[in-house]
Amino acid sequence: MFTGLVEEIGRVESLEKLDQAVRIAVHAPKVTADATAGDSISVDGVCLTVVDIANDVFTADVMQETLNRSGIGNYEVGTRVNLERALAVGSRFGGHIVQGHVDGVSQLVSRTSSAHWDVLRFSLPAAIAKYVVEKGSITVNGTSLTVSAVGQDYFEVSVIPTTLDATTAGELHQGAQVNLEVDIVAKYVEKMLGD
Repeated sequence: MFTGLVEEIGRVESLEKLDQAVRIAVHAPKVTADATAGDSISVDGVCLTVVDIANDVFTADVMQETLNRSGIGNYEVGTRVNLERALAVGSRFGGHIVQGHVDGVSQLVSRTSSAHWDVLRFSLPAAIAKYVVEKGSITVNGTSLTVSAVGQDYFEVSVIPTTLDATTAGELHQGAQVNLEVDIVAKYVEKMLGD
């Protein structure tokens, strides 16, 4: 489990194509400092299991299911990614409950900048639209954000400079693809109410 508070921006070092999978290597000095094989690390909101660590680089295997549901299959060597280690028991919980299970991909439709924040508008996939509400939580590339507006086919988040600097959100350009995870609580409530 994660909180959606990005700890570090890493860099993809290599991508090895396997049979219906990819082995990804990510340069990440901070999140690898105390990591061991078997640990979970969120890469742009995707929970990956560490296979190996060497020289500030961790490797993880990404199965076809994950490639189908996320944007990882489009990464290249040099792609910058948001990283977060799994939540430690007893840690502060500053974001929201994030599983690292991507619900869909989206694209940045527009960015409106001001002196104190940027408003990012993303396309809203129909399959997850019912889980996205104004003032609710959403995870965009592993970053816990608050939805500031929702339309028929879009949602917006207002992002402060600190978050823009500490995550890849500041680098996103119009048309950029992002991974989305909706709030798990909404899915549980839906299940309990019988869909």
